[in-house]
Amino acid sequence: MIPDALVKLREIFGYERFRGSQQAIIEHVAAGHDALVLMPTGGGKSLCYQIPSLLRSGAGIIVSPLIALMQDQVEALHQLGVRAAFLNSTLDAESAREVERDLQSGRLDLLYVAPERLLTPRFLSLLEQSPVALFAIDEAHCVSQWGHDFRPEYRELTILHERWPEIPRIALTATADPPTQREIAERLKLEDARHFINSFDRPNIRYHVAHKDNARHQLLDFLGGHRGEAGIVYCLSRRKVEETAAFLAERGVTALPYHAGMEAGLRAAHQRRFLREDGVVMVATIAFGMGIDKPDVRFVAHMDLPKSLEGYYQETGRAGRDGEPAEAWMCYGLGDVVLLRQMIEQSEAGEERKRLERRKLEQLLGYCESVACRRQTLLAAFGETYPQSCGNCDNCLNPVRSWDATMAARKALSCAYRSGQRFGAAHLIDILRGSDNERIRQFGHQRLSTYGIGQDLDAQAWRSVFRQLVVGGFLETDPEGHGSLRLTAASRPLLKGETSVQMRREAPRRGRGSASGMARSDTPYVQSGDRPLYEALREFRTRTAHAQNVPAYVIFHDATLRSIAELRPATLSELARIGGVGGGKLARYGQQVLDIVRKTG
Repeated sequence: MIPDALVKLREIFGYERFRGSQQAIIEHVAAGHDALVLMPTGGGKSLCYQIPSLLRSGAGIIVSPLIALMQDQVEALHQLGVRAAFLNSTLDAESAREVERDLQSGRLDLLYVAPERLLTPRFLSLLEQSPVALFAIDEAHCVSQWGHDFRPEYRELTILHERWPEIPRIALTATADPPTQREIAERLKLEDARHFINSFDRPNIRYHVAHKDNARHQLLDFLGGHRGEAGIVYCLSRRKVEETAAFLAERGVTALPYHAGMEAGLRAAHQRRFLREDGVVMVATIAFGMGIDKPDVRFVAHMDLPKSLEGYYQETGRAGRDGEPAEAWMCYGLGDVVLLRQMIEQSEAGEERKRLERRKLEQLLGYCESVACRRQTLLAAFGETYPQSCGNCDNCLNPVRSWDATMAARKALSCAYRSGQRFGAAHLIDILRGSDNERIRQFGHQRLSTYGIGQDLDAQAWRSVFRQLVVGGFLETDPEGHGSLRLTAASRPLLKGETSVQMRREAPRRGRGSASGMARSDTPYVQSGDRPLYEALREFRTRTAHAQNVPAYVIFHDATLRSIAELRPATLSELARIGGVGGGKLARYGQQVLDIVRKTG
């Protein structure tokens, strides 16, 4: 079986060899067996169902939750000469009927469909009358009711196994901790399927966590290292999305807002620009992202805490899908912790769900405040042990020092207690630092024994102390939403001198242009001598993409253009040996590319 698979890989997709467990998965599914695949974003999940669909008789039915992903995948497959289509709400009635006729008559290799449509009696009847090679369930973590992307329709996909037990199924996801993995297998009746669990590591992504100190300007500093590059900036609220996008646009960044409250047409237009233009920064809520197949996203920035480490992993995974260096940058503060905890407590969810959400938030906060390698902490959440420091995160590149914060912690706790446990961190810091302002005088807090006892630390250091006391469980936030801090039972031994506490020491904020405090990783750009040819190839790609109304990366990935610029092929056979140039693209664009190489090289 595998020689045929390698032929498809080389002739259609333009690659010489499989990566990781792709070969084993493809052999297994092509032979008619079920599989559950966990593979990180950018690891090549799509090939794991695309090639078996091409090897088996009939069409592969791909269950996908997002229209944008379907359209991108189909456009890319058309470029390769693969007979692919989708059925979703963007098609008019006649176009949909034409796709259905192609499916019935065996003229399709792959068909993408949303779970809602698949479950309709009309579509199930259509499947009964059509040759089907396999069922692929993408984004399979959507089946988990405890997950961040739960889709109730996914739970009904067991009908595929019940009605077509002889047709193989492959469920795929890039985001699932061990409990979610077990739930996927149980809910989709894949207990007997072979599980292929790959490393969750994304070695090309550099992780960095910053603590808020004028967050917008911190973001602007960070973006200074990514001029002209595509990226995503996540914000927690719609209002913050709009304000941040406007702030960046005023400072020369091509930034667009995206959130569920926008008019649908404008939202779709912004998404199209992000996918089809170079250097667009999308400022968005988490309504944007799942299924976005843009490979050259060079950074993902979080302006607020996400809700879980699982969500953070999936969102940062949208950077660097092409395997080139990328960055994941997050900026957070105590206000984020307070807000998320209030959201949990004030939600209408049951107590079991609230306990789960609290645990997930605590896990994320542990990641943020850790002095250990970020990658080790992140992968441990997915049940994976990373044996050494990664050398590609802020804590590895600039090791964090810790300090004995016992005395400072006692001062902070005493101040919260003596002021009545009714105030937030900002007011408590004013008391500790001996500030003279109207609010201090209004409550008579200048008469407290803790007034002015914290002048040895500046306000930034005290914010760090309070944040770490909350993360460490010594203080808790007011669930009623007023932002006040209260002592917990864990604070008692610390106040009594029975225990001590170590805290991470915050590095001073660096100047403009160096918000990450780290040297940039090697950029994915070409050598200076190859740049004229590379730019000429990019210009050709842009023109071609615009003419066909498809994203530029659908024509050729950046890595393919760099290889062409470096190797300067002189014949079609030499061009065919470059990764990403399959038979379809060679026939369609090969001579034009060679002409550009000859004229520019």
